[in-house]
Amino acid sequence: MTTRYDQFERLEFAYTDDGIMRVIMNSPGRLNAADADMHRELADIWPVLDADPDVSCIIIMGAGNAFSAGGDLDMVKEMTESFEVRAQVWREARDLVYNIINCTTPVVSAMRGPAVGAGLVAGLLADISIASKTAKIIDGHTRLGVAAGDHAAIIWPLLIGIAKAKYYLMLCEPISGEEAERIGLVSLCVEDDELDAKAEAVASKLCTSSHTAVRWTKYSLNNWLRQAGPAFDASLALEFMGFAGPDVKEGISSIREKRAPKFAPKSPF
Repeated sequence: MTTRYDQFERLEFAYTDDGIMRVIMNSPGRLNAADADMHRELADIWPVLDADPDVSCIIIMGAGNAFSAGGDLDMVKEMTESFEVRAQVWREARDLVYNIINCTTPVVSAMRGPAVGAGLVAGLLADISIASKTAKIIDGHTRLGVAAGDHAAIIWPLLIGIAKAKYYLMLCEPISGEEAERIGLVSLCVEDDELDAKAEAVASKLCTSSHTAVRWTKYSLNNWLRQAGPAFDASLALEFMGFAGPDVKEGISSIREKRAPKFAPKSPF
């Protein structure tokens, strides 16, 4: 391991001599929820990994029995109160998506337990996404009171079609690992105790394949995502406009109080 990874504190790294780098989201006691530090690190890590000549494949995973429980509510509250914080997190959310898309190194995700928020962005934008049957995938933006931004508009309609994307994104309906595989949201679903081994097997096969063939295939296919860039940019702008509005305050309160939100009546917007 080189010192290039010393700057990252919320992400842990485990490298094997066969060229696989495991990137592990770790927030002890918080189901690996992405606080401000982890959010920034998830945006910044991909160019660093891509520049490492020893890394042939990346596995993104969570510590313990969770992938990532979503965004930290304290960070969200700061976003509602500070333009500077909103602008910073917007930049990170934008970079997270485009940095994964433009990372030439193949990425495999291994998702078990809750998969929400910034972690879910990495999980679904991975080249090969693997969920266990215990996975619970939720895009929780509208439950919070903001538009489904970050990765949703750029990839959900491409993976599962516009009808199902609207259903799950507008209603925040949870998706099990099995259902995610059935509708095409993830590449594979396996038993929970098989998840790590399957992710490693897929990564190993990618490492022993022609690197140019794999990377150029990835680059070509990701042009579908690049074409959706304007839709993503609009969704992200609308999401962050929402963080300056009244509904997100009610969303935060309702989540903390473990109750249904009571959003304002229909607005003219």
